[in-house]
Amino acid sequence: MALWAALLWKCWIHLTLLLVQVSLPEVAASCHILRCNSDFVAATLDLGSSSSGSGSGAAGGGATAVSREAVNAGYCSALRSYATCTKRLSRACRGDLAYHSAVQGIEDLLIQHRCPRVGPTAQPRPPPAETLSGDTCLYERSFFSREGQTPEYLHCSVFGDPHIRTFNNDFHTCAVPGAWPLIDNEYLYVQATSSPARGGMYATVLTKITIIFKNWRQCVDQQLYQAELDNVPAAFADGSMWSGEWRGHRSLTVRTLNPGRHAEIRAVHVGTVLVVRQSGRSLGLSVLSPRGVVEAFSPEQDLQLCVWGCPPSQRLNTLHPPPSDPLMSTALSAEDHCAALLPARDVYYQACVFDLIASGDLNSSMAAVSALQDAQTMIPDREGVHLLLVGSAGHTRPHLTLLLLLLSILGTLSRT
Repeated sequence: MALWAALLWKCWIHLTLLLVQVSLPEVAASCHILRCNSDFVAATLDLGSSSSGSGSGAAGGGATAVSREAVNAGYCSALRSYATCTKRLSRACRGDLAYHSAVQGIEDLLIQHRCPRVGPTAQPRPPPAETLSGDTCLYERSFFSREGQTPEYLHCSVFGDPHIRTFNNDFHTCAVPGAWPLIDNEYLYVQATSSPARGGMYATVLTKITIIFKNWRQCVDQQLYQAELDNVPAAFADGSMWSGEWRGHRSLTVRTLNPGRHAEIRAVHVGTVLVVRQSGRSLGLSVLSPRGVVEAFSPEQDLQLCVWGCPPSQRLNTLHPPPSDPLMSTALSAEDHCAALLPARDVYYQACVFDLIASGDLNSSMAAVSALQDAQTMIPDREGVHLLLVGSAGHTRPHLTLLLLLLSILGTLSRT
């Protein structure tokens, strides 16, 4: 019976993984329950074979009993590890269907197998030993040699009041004064500081951007880059213009097209490009990074504006900006001004109008123009450059009813 329940549970996990990936692609980006599921499956892969390979008949009865106890103890350890993993995700996965279904399934199986709540947990399998090759510090080449294709690249930009285009192509206008993390993964940490704009009653602008490249293998030691309003250096904080060298290739380089107002940082060891620029009286940041780098973070790193956007409580309606001084530009003149600068009435146009009305400063419109130029350079799909503001209310996720029904059926089977 224990083996049958284990096999049913594995089937439940694999089917859930498949259907969630097909019908709810945003789960993988925001709630890393799939990582917990995969770890549990890996921890229980050998349990079924251990029980099936035990002795038979009277002579093997004692060994069989011992083996079953060992299998159950191992299963309980895996369940406790699974439960710990889901607890770490409780904040990021709040309201996620797959997450809550997994939590309920774990609870049922802990009771069914009479597992103590406190006890040893399954040890994660050690990663295979890795030999550094000549392309180790060249992300794109290394990826191509492993996968036979180039990596998928994702784009994020932060500009203006500030507005955020996330790696998942969501678009938010945020009321986030102070310092907030934009990116926080295994390879780099990026933080933006927003302050009230001069002359605007409601407007805030980016005034400081901090980028930390984390120590990674022999490719690069930790390196810091900082830019502030009216000071966008073409060098790292230690004054160097490059850092890290592996077999004749430099891992980090900085260059500029407009000294003091523009810097482009290339991190070839993680296949990432970051562009920092000043437009008018605000800073902006555009990032192009491989999906494998963007998603390389732990459940504890659950606050990243470039991944999830700004918190719901801090979001503003981009279509209805707060008015600046009534004597400043009207909404109609702001729309005309931005329409003359931008080719489409997309999120960049709406951000331009928002900034112009909120600040009353004509120069504020250049933030959206620069962000669009970066997007056109970084995003190969021309159709993917121009996002439209679409309300999420009433949006129906595909196959959600089917997923709910399947999970209910499998949950019932696992308890029988």
